[in-house]
Amino acid sequence: MTAPPTRTAPRRRRLGWPRRVFSQVLLMQLAIAAGVAVLATGLFLAPLGAQLDDQAMRRALAIAAATAAEPHLAGDLVASRPSADGPVQAEAERVRLATHAEYVVVMDTRGVRWSHPEPGEIGQVVSTDPEDALAGHDVMEIDSGTLGRSARGKVPLRDAGGRIVGAVSVGIEYDSVRARLLHAIPGLLAYAGGALAVGALAAFLIARRIQRQTRDLAFSDISGLLAEREAMLHSIREGVVALDRGGRIRLLNDEAQRLLGVGPEATGRALDDVLGAGRTTEVLTGRVEGTDLLTVRGHRVLVANRMPTEDGGAVATLRDRTELERLGRELDSTRGLIDALRAQDHEHANRLHTLLGLLELELYEEAVEFITEVVGVRRATAEQVTEKVRDPLLAAVLVGKATVAAERAVALSLSPATLLPDRLVDPRGLVTVTGNLVDNALDATAGSPGAAVEVELRAEGRTVVVRVRDNGPGIPGELRELVFTEGWTTKEPPAHGKRGLGLALVGRFAERMGGHARVDTGPDGGAEFTVVLPDALSEAPGSAQGGHGDPAGAPGGKTDPGAEDDPHRRRAVEEAR
Repeated sequence: MTAPPTRTAPRRRRLGWPRRVFSQVLLMQLAIAAGVAVLATGLFLAPLGAQLDDQAMRRALAIAAATAAEPHLAGDLVASRPSADGPVQAEAERVRLATHAEYVVVMDTRGVRWSHPEPGEIGQVVSTDPEDALAGHDVMEIDSGTLGRSARGKVPLRDAGGRIVGAVSVGIEYDSVRARLLHAIPGLLAYAGGALAVGALAAFLIARRIQRQTRDLAFSDISGLLAEREAMLHSIREGVVALDRGGRIRLLNDEAQRLLGVGPEATGRALDDVLGAGRTTEVLTGRVEGTDLLTVRGHRVLVANRMPTEDGGAVATLRDRTELERLGRELDSTRGLIDALRAQDHEHANRLHTLLGLLELELYEEAVEFITEVVGVRRATAEQVTEKVRDPLLAAVLVGKATVAAERAVALSLSPATLLPDRLVDPRGLVTVTGNLVDNALDATAGSPGAAVEVELRAEGRTVVVRVRDNGPGIPGELRELVFTEGWTTKEPPAHGKRGLGLALVGRFAERMGGHARVDTGPDGGAEFTVVLPDALSEAPGSAQGGHGDPAGAPGGKTDPGAEDDPHRRRAVEEAR
């Protein structure tokens, strides 16, 4: 037999500190409000007792001074004997009853009483020391005597000549002072209770607001969410930029710092101050609206999206699309080259058919001339490029572009001023610049009669000047400032993405090299793009000995002696052919 399952007793919820932010904040604020109310009440009551004592002593002193100022009291004291029905007792009782004092005692210089509320004490020496008052000083004190504890005031009694003949002592019952203090406590507690109630209501409203803002989470949950957020933001491969309502940076994760080229010190600063003017700033601040907005930061192509937040700020995400854009452009170039090769395949087939016909007709000499002409044209084009452009990558790009241009019925030629040595500091960057400019020129002129594009590459010391002219429709003057801006284009977007980046990359590359890019009207009315790149060439070997090591300076535009022995250059030229 199996043992019956044991029943687990339900867990009792322990009483203790609540977990929710709402409850904790409410309890803390209630405790603070109650503590402040108690503290304020205690701080008020502490000096109140001393204040009431001082008021009672000053009142007793005032009564004593007023009594001593009676013109006939000093004369009655000197001229009579102490008795219950004497003039001094009568005057003292009149003052006591009029002022509601506990006692008014008139004494002579020996301290003998001439008046007292209890007639039996008349003629007796006072119970407290009267020396200060008889010495001419005013006295205020809280002391105990024959009538109990009282607030006292003592003044000297002087005759018409100013001589001290006695003293007047007035007492205020101390129980009345205590009663005034106790009487003030209920009202004070009522005020304190009202203040506590207002504080409790304010604490509740604040706690409710915090509850809505924190979604009724516990502090441990909020701490966990913050830790998870930090881990997530710094681990994802997308840049995240958080801005407040004033456009200041609240958060930059590691990827955003890398993509924007800034450091963690940018946090708390205005985005315009950190990035400066430009499209990237316009996109991140929301002055340019849209989704998947393209922008260029340095040499990187970025895709930005921006989402406003409830507090008036915004969160922007950045994706690095540099490699994807490069691959897309290479794909476009490859497709164009494939189309050109496909067309050449048909052309070669036609030429082979022509050659076959000449051979079948036994026209051997005509066949030889035909082959020589066809091969000579192709070889002449490649040799013309490699003679003037010594860098193999750039030469190969120009030969390939010439093939594409021929297929699109555009005459692509090199300017007679073209002469560029094989000393490029950044060949791939110059390939990007030249390829983009030639592609744009081919797109602008293709399909028009007599379409022509001229490329000029020349060196001026260590500066490289790239100039591409066409006889297309050109660019209006009012748009020339926009052509190097990200996203500006007049073409339909390709299948792989968006346009408007080629010229922007050209402009950014020129700026990074310390140069500039501009567009003007060409000699034939089309567009003329000029890019100046300072320090784009390295120092020529042997330049310090007279500069005879620069192959670009060879007369007649001959190739440098090592060009034919360079296997990389020979392979690039052969592939371009």
